[in-house]
Parts: sequence; structure tokens; C-alpha cells
Amino acid sequence: MRPDPPARHLSGRHYGLDWLRIGAFALLILYHATLVFVPGHWVIKWPETNPALVVPLAFLTPWRLPLLFAVSGFATRRLMMRSRSLHDFARGRSKRLLLPLGFGLLVLLVPELWVRAKLAGDPLSLPRYWLHEYWLPDPRYGLGFPAWEHLWFVQYLWVYTMLLTLLVAARGSGWVQERIEAATAGARILWVPIALLAAARLSLMFVVPEQHGLFTDWSGHVQYVSFLLFGFALGESPLLWQRIGAHWRGGVPFAAACGCMVAWVEQAYPGSAVPSHLIAAAGRAAQVAMSWSMLLILLHAADRWMNRDARWRATLAEGVFPAYLIHHPVIVVTTWAILPLGLPASAGFAVVLTTTIAACVGFYLLARVVPVLRPFAGLGVLPPAPSRMAVAAE
Repeated sequence: MRPDPPARHLSGRHYGLDWLRIGAFALLILYHATLVFVPGHWVIKWPETNPALVVPLAFLTPWRLPLLFAVSGFATRRLMMRSRSLHDFARGRSKRLLLPLGFGLLVLLVPELWVRAKLAGDPLSLPRYWLHEYWLPDPRYGLGFPAWEHLWFVQYLWVYTMLLTLLVAARGSGWVQERIEAATAGARILWVPIALLAAARLSLMFVVPEQHGLFTDWSGHVQYVSFLLFGFALGESPLLWQRIGAHWRGGVPFAAACGCMVAWVEQAYPGSAVPSHLIAAAGRAAQVAMSWSMLLILLHAADRWMNRDARWRATLAEGVFPAYLIHHPVIVVTTWAILPLGLPASAGFAVVLTTTIAACVGFYLLARVVPVLRPFAGLGVLPPAPSRMAVAAE
């Protein structure tokens, strides 16, 4: 028999998951800003890079996106529970994800893709690029349309959510939860997911390319869908929360050791250097093990110490999606604009990060007060204001 569930796991808002989501998106913005100043390939690079930043980024890379998919799965379960029907849920989630995705493709990504084209030698101005080249699938300069850039996360999330909705319609939400609970009984919650995910990733890494793309990123899909499903089950499973609380400590040394392995591979084979098959496989397995271990550690921390409200929690939780949508183009365009100034790397990083934060805050505040912009910035539609007669009657 199952123990009585803690009330906080089945009702109300889990503030700890809100704080995890806020922190994960904040780290993502910092991560992308730092990539400008780290050796290796990225959209745009500063002339002076710092190899010392490779290790901190290596410790972040394995778990930051799996964490976001797990938190998204948790939110999906809670939203599905509150929806009147699966049809209403699917329609609401599609509106919340596809409108920002379309707005990003049509508006927000244009300056970033223009900078890419300029770096490749395109002589066109931004308006002429948008009118004549941006829509081409195979332009002379830069990337073809659609180039999802960082919005691939939103694209993946919408597809996963719709497929999950079909699964729930066919089998019921309890079907997913029961199987995850059965596979993670006792201490198996620590090692069974690692074994299964590592086996899946290693079996795919030499067969299909590891590259973003809805129809090419099969290794990524295996990982991200698994974390999403676990978060979905966690949304109504006090049993999983109890197992996390009982076994998260085992993940601490595991995460530390695997993080060291990942960092060593990144340092030993920088840039385009290719490790042997054995080292590459060990590095991928270490990434998987670290991502799962860190997930358990962070979920326990969120449940044990972070599950409390604060004055700015609701505002920050609402603002992370608009900030996510705009941060990537701002980083790229700002870096390109200040490169001719010849600033040292420390000053360049300060300018890029400060400008990005200011743009994120400004875009969110603008979307809050412009009703037509709200859904395109990932914000919910405001409820209608009460009439004067209703206020007077109250």
C-alpha cells in the first residue's frame, strides 16, 4: 500500500519547481553570453577567448536542458489536471507555444540571422535582407529558412506535448506514471534511468548524427522525452518524491565524478578535435549520468528547501519565457555591434550581459502592458477587467 501523499505534492503550486525553472533559464542566458568568450565554435566569437571558462561550462552543459524538460513535464501534468478536457489542454498549450514560436521566426530571429549573413559576407541592409533573403531555404549567405536557432526548444516541447497528449488520450495519464514508478522502485531511481539512457545514447551515437533538427536529433529526443515523461509522472506522484528524498545523496558523488569526466574530455579535445570512439562513448555516458544525478539533487533541493513563495517569485516565473525568447538574438547582435570598439574581453562580457538583461526586462515589461503582444511573448491573456458597475456592486 502507498503511504498517504504529502498535500503539497498533489495540490497547489510547487514553488520549488518555479524556482528551478527561474534558475535554469537564468543559467541558460548566462551560458549563452559566456559562449561568446569561450574557445570553440558558436554563432559569433570575441577575438579574445578564455580557456578557463571551458570547465565551468562543461559542468553546466549535461543537465541544464534535461532539467528544463523535466520541469516542463511537471508543468504539463499540472496543466492537464486543471484543464476541462484534453482538447482544451492541447489547444491552450499550442497557443502558448506556437504563437511565440511563430513570432520568434518572423520577427525576433531576423536580426540574429542577418548578423550571421553579414559575417558570411552579405552586403544587404537589415530591411532588404528581411524582404529578399530571410525567407529563402538556401540563401547565398547565412542560414536558410526556417533556422530555429535557440527556439528549437519550443519546437521540441510542443511536439513532445502533443504526442504525450495523444498517449494520455489512448492510455490515460496513470499509465505513464505507473510504469515510471515501477521502473524506479527503491534505489533503482538512481541507477536504472542512467543505465537505460546511457545504453540508448551510446547505441545511437555512431549510427545517427548528433545535431539539432526535429527529424535528425534522435539521440536528443531519447534523452529529452525521457526527462519530460519523468517530470510528467512526478506531477502527481508523491511516491517518486519520496524516493528522490531517500536516494538523492547517492547522486552527489556520481554527479561530481561524471562532471570531472565531462570537463576532462572538453579540455583534452577542444574545438573541432575528435576523441577516440572509446573516449567519446565514455564522455556521452558521463553526460547522461551527470544529468540524471543532478536532476535528483536539484529536485530534492527544490522540494526540501525551495518550496516557498516570495515577493518576486510570480513576476520572475512569468518573465522567464519572454526573456528566453529574446535573449539569444540580443546576445548575437550586441556582440556584433560592439566588436569594432576593440574592448577587452571582460568589458565586452559586461556589456553583452548587461544589455541582454536590460532587453529581457524591457521586452517582458512591454509585453505585460501591450495586450496584443502578450500571447506572442509567451504570456497568458489577461482576464477582462471588472466593469465599474460590478466593482460598485461588490
